[in-house]
Order: sequence, then C-alpha cells, then structure tokens
Amino acid sequence: MPDTSSPVAAGRRRWITVITVSVALFMVTLDNLIVIVGLPSIRESLGASLESLEWTVNAYTLAFAVALIPAAALGDRFGRRRLFLVGLLLFTASSAAAALATTAGALIVARMAQGIGGAIIAPLTLTLLAAGVPRERRGLAIGIWSAISGIGVALGPLVGGAVIEAASWQWIFWINVPVGLVLLPVAGFLLRESFGPQGRLDIVGFGLVALGLSGVVFGLVRANAAGWSSPEIIGTLGGGAVVLALFVWWEHRAATPMVPLNLFASRGFAVTNLAGLFMMFGTFGSIFLLTQLLQGLFGYGPLEAGLRMLVWTGATLLVAPLAGPMAERFGPRPFMAAGLALQATALYWIAAVSEVGMAWTPLIPPFALAGAGMALSFAPSASAVLASVRPERAGQASGVNNAVREVGGVFGIAVLGTIFAHNGGFSSPQALLDGTAPAVVAGASVTAAGALIALLHPRKAARLRGAARPGAAPDPAASGQSTPEPAPVGT
Repeated sequence: MPDTSSPVAAGRRRWITVITVSVALFMVTLDNLIVIVGLPSIRESLGASLESLEWTVNAYTLAFAVALIPAAALGDRFGRRRLFLVGLLLFTASSAAAALATTAGALIVARMAQGIGGAIIAPLTLTLLAAGVPRERRGLAIGIWSAISGIGVALGPLVGGAVIEAASWQWIFWINVPVGLVLLPVAGFLLRESFGPQGRLDIVGFGLVALGLSGVVFGLVRANAAGWSSPEIIGTLGGGAVVLALFVWWEHRAATPMVPLNLFASRGFAVTNLAGLFMMFGTFGSIFLLTQLLQGLFGYGPLEAGLRMLVWTGATLLVAPLAGPMAERFGPRPFMAAGLALQATALYWIAAVSEVGMAWTPLIPPFALAGAGMALSFAPSASAVLASVRPERAGQASGVNNAVREVGGVFGIAVLGTIFAHNGGFSSPQALLDGTAPAVVAGASVTAAGALIALLHPRKAARLRGAARPGAAPDPAASGQSTPEPAPVGT
C-alpha cells in the first residue's frame, strides 16, 4: 500500500480511485449498446436466429437486473473491494469467452456471465468512490464518474461499429480484456476496502425473481417459434407468472426482503418506477430493432449505423445535464411526462416515414427528438426516486429503480421481437421493414402509456422529513446500498 500520510500521496490515491471506478463503469455501460450495433454481423457469422439475437441482449440485461440488488448486499458483507475484484474478473473472463464463442448458445452463456459481472461492478463503483474520496471533494468525483458513464452510453454504437469494421464483431468483446487486466491489480492494491450493514441475504427472494423472470422472458422469446398455444409456452409463461407471484408473497413476509415492497407505498416512488418500466420497454425494445433497420434498410455498415445512432445518444447526453436541475426546481412530473411523450412521438414518426428506398435524412429529427425525450424522462426520475424516500432507504430505492428499468428493457426486446417475427423477417429490406414498423408502433404506444402514468406523479416531489434532497447524492459509504443510475438505455 502506498503511503497516504502526506497530502500529495492522499491526493494521488484519491484520483487513482476516481479513475479506476470510472473506467470500470465506462466498460460496463459501453457494453450496453456496443453489442446492439453488431447484431447483424453476429447473425451472419454464427447463423443466429432472431430468438438467439434477442437472448444475446436479454441474457446480459436480465442477469444484470436480477443480480444488481444482491450484489450491493454481498459487497457490504464480504468487502466492497473484494467483490469488485470478483466482478472485474468475471466480466473480463466472460468477455474473452464471448469473443471466442463459435455458436450462438456459447455467446448467450458468456453474455449472461458478463451481465452478472457488470451487476457486481456497477453498484460498487459508487460506494468505493465514496469510501476513497473525502466528503468535501466527493461532488467533483461523482460528477466525473457520472459523466464518464454517460459518455460510455453515447459512444457505444460508434465504438462498436468502428471496431467491427476495423476487425470483426469478436473485438467488441476483446477490447474489454486488456482494460480488465489493467484494472484488476490497480484495484487490488490501491482501492480502500470498506464494509456496510451486514443483514441477512434474501436468498429465497433472489431465486424466485430470477426463476420467474427467466420463465416469462423465455416464453415471450420462444412464442413465435413454438406457438403461443403450445404446452411449452403456456407452461413457461404460466409457471413464470406463478413464481413471480410467489416472489411478491415472500417479499411481504421476509425479514430482510431483497425488494422492500413498502417502498411502493409512496405514490411518487411507484409512479416513477412504473413510468421507467414503460419507457425502457418501448425505447430499448425499439432500439434493438432500429439499429438493425439502419443496416438492413439503408445498406450501412456497422460504423455508419453507429455514427447515425449518435444523433439519438448524443441528444440524450446534451439534454440530461439541463433536465436534472430544472426538474429539481419545478418538480419531476412535467419533465417525465413530456420526455415520454416526446419519445412516443419520435417512435411513431420513425415508423410512419420509414420506407424502402428512402434517404436517411428524414430520420434525423425523430432520432434527435427521441434522445432529448429520453433525457427529459430519465434525469428527473433519479431526483424523484430520492425525494420519495428517507435518506437511509435511498440506496434500496435506487437499486430497485435501476432493476425495474432493466427488466423493462428485457420485456421490451422480448415482446417487440415477437411482433417483428410475426410480421416480417431478415430475408429482404421490405421484410425487415414489415416487421420493424409495427413493433416500433407498439413500443411507441407503451411509451405513450408511460407518459400518462407519469402524470399521476405528485405535482411536487414529496419532501419527507429528512428526505434526501434530490440534488444531493446520499452518502453511499454510510448506507452501503447506493447503486448508480445506469445509462438510460440498456443496460
């Protein structure tokens, strides 16, 4: 361990902490969208079906969503630095496994392991940062950490496209390996170990929610291939629903529930989560198809498609810093509702104007509108969640909110992928458009419903006695439960 007795040494270690956790989070957030732009290349290389492509994305997102909350609790119990190293090792090794995959099945398994590794890394980056940076300097550190996360999302499609065109789709996974190998010794030797509250782990709850969500998603993804009335689909959908009902029953009775359901007694918290679920359902499910439409309809390569997706992600990055402070001043309700309405309008617009033989330029305005709407709805939701609970529950509330949004993205890809397969396919640009247009309309309709739900949010964020001020992050080092607000797409 370096000597931290002098101010210079302490400052050096502080910046090493900020850079280490920020780069780790960048690696995870970059992986959210970097894979989507490579789906056509993966489909051609591995002969993957639409079902396999859905699982390539959903395996990561579903594993991330399910493992996110228990990961923070495990870090509290066994040491945040120690578990962070486990997450880094798993993410790095599974990235190599994904790059080496020669079948769609092997790639899906590797992506699931990546999702678990990412779920371990993401919440611990903030708690490790809080433990390694004094409170008076934490604002700047968290600002850097948050900005790097946003840049990872914005650059995901561009980096993915550039890497695939320069080398092959395997390199979108290989690029994680040297980064992970550098971060592992740095984190092991220079990050400060810390622990949090060590209550009992809700193993039963974790098992029930993982099994239930997997059953429902499997049924939705397999429905077109097996038939909606087949025993396989009825059994998995029905079984998954029953297990999820058991999960709710268990969480009501568990002494230390994984998801404290009494959080939803707050109308602001319940509405924010439901609106976020609908946002991610419609938007992420649509992006899954639109990135493939850009390549199939216009004949773009991965890099050209990634450049055009920057219109969407870049607008999100530009508007988000403005939306947060304005929502704190005027309340989150109008911003969340307006943002979801803009996203819905943009998706309807895209579906209406898309046709074979068109130029790309008519899609620029709706892409920018969708990105701006995403920022308007996403940034205020973080403030709304923190304002609806007491400070000691801020970490739990943030973790639940993050997981709910990830689940929304999983269901969006599964359902919109099913609509796509029912109406079209990959055989020609027209077949691709025939499947994508009705699926995007469905995504727009779900997002529009989310806008109506957002209007149910209290007119002004309820200020509980001692509630967390929306503009101020809770002390993650103290609570041990804070999880970062992940990128608005995919996670």
